[in-house]
Amino acid sequence: MYFALICRDKPGAIQIRKDNRDAHLAYIAETGVVFMAGPFIEAGEMCGSLVILALDSLDAAREWATNDPYAKAGLFADVSIQEWKKVVG
Repeated sequence: MYFALICRDKPGAIQIRKDNRDAHLAYIAETGVVFMAGPFIEAGEMCGSLVILALDSLDAAREWATNDPYAKAGLFADVSIQEWKKVVG
């Protein structure tokens, strides 16, 4: 199953993102469950994240999201997780 993790950064939190980016990317590599991912961009700056997770349950996706270094650092103002179906690509 796939789950879309959609996160919006807190306003003015770009430094939190930059300070935790290496840990976030290491977490992605270590866990091995990210199908695809990338930041949202607004006015040339990263302002959120879209992460597609390949996991067995919504609970597992929530656990992954909770343990993301970005989440632990308090980067996000809003987080949603939705089951997602790959159709094209």
